[in-house]
Amino acid sequence: MSAVTEALPPDQVRASNIDRKAVEERLHRAHAEGEIDLAEFDIRVRNAWQAKNRGELAEIVADLPPVRSEKPPVKRGGGYVAMKVLTTIWLSLTVVNLVIWAMVWLTVDGYVYPWWLWVAIPPGSALGVLWWLGIGRPQRD
Repeated sequence: MSAVTEALPPDQVRASNIDRKAVEERLHRAHAEGEIDLAEFDIRVRNAWQAKNRGELAEIVADLPPVRSEKPPVKRGGGYVAMKVLTTIWLSLTVVNLVIWAMVWLTVDGYVYPWWLWVAIPPGSALGVLWWLGIGRPQRD
């Protein structure tokens, strides 16, 4: 009893609750942007949850404009890459010096001057000021 069934067109495939929820969210966005009023939103959501296949769901949102991108693209120039590399180098050197100082401090009996701060604070302060000034920060349109 192995009957071969023909493939259905995509709009005739049964709709799932995930499909219906996606249409409902699209309708929420359309209502929030003023593309449909509350009464029309209510009717369309009711129809979405009563839809049997994906074709019926597509008809519900067919007259709505496409969704606009919410975030503008971020432009990252050479300054961003340079600051990221410099920050990574500074952090690596600071951690290495801190670990060496900690090993010396644990093995020596008595006070050990925290020389690792001279490696961490001056260059770290300079990098912090550059970040604060906006050097290497991503640019938004």
